Amino acid sequence: MSRVLGVLGGMGPAATVAFLARVQALTPAQGDADHIRVVMDMNPQVPDRNTRPGEAEAELGAMARRLRAAGAQVLAMPCNTAHAQKAGIEAVGLPFLDMIEITVAAARPYRPGRVGILATPGGEALYSAALTTQGITPMTVQGADREAFMACVYGVKRGDVGTANRGAMARLARSLADAGAEVIIAGCTEVPLLLAAPEVRVPLVDSAEVLARACVAACLRMDPPNAERD
Repeated sequence: MSRVLGVLGGMGPAATVAFLARVQALTPAQGDADHIRVVMDMNPQVPDRNTRPGEAEAELGAMARRLRAAGAQVLAMPCNTAHAQKAGIEAVGLPFLDMIEITVAAARPYRPGRVGILATPGGEALYSAALTTQGITPMTVQGADREAFMACVYGVKRGDVGTANRGAMARLARSLADAGAEVIIAGCTEVPLLLAAPEVRVPLVDSAEVLARACVAACLRMDPPNAERD
């Protein structure tokens, strides 16, 4: 029997739905019964993770407790920024798949010296700290590009995944690669709704994809995806 996955979702809704689709697509199943049971709290009303962190942590803890009561055995949260408040989730006592940690681990096999980060300011801080501890130099968008990135993200939250918004995100990724990034982390779950790996000339590590693979491995008790590359 597979373990039950509990998902703390809604930050934002479109990214959460896309994440669940990835979990389904990545599960090696021959029929319905082979798929992972998922319980989810789709809660778009989680307080702002940047401006109200204490309230956000309390609500995330409450969500984790509800998921545990519903039968969840493993927890995941497809929102990078909210990992700054993960203590409220971990306090519930269930295994929690840390999106930041496993995404950085997925980038390491490329042996990069510099990694570009496409993330909100909160996500940037989390990834910058995690990369620095691994001896990797983080690179972030600066100045007007930071505002342009947030405009892309909020565009997705409004339902805009059109050509112009996709082009803006691709330009930001190219700017990081042009500045010397050897790998780029899509460190916001809205990013892959606008940006595909072929649009970037350096490897793109998609945090949502990485987390989905880790969920499948954890729930099916599989070995985690091989992180080493020749």
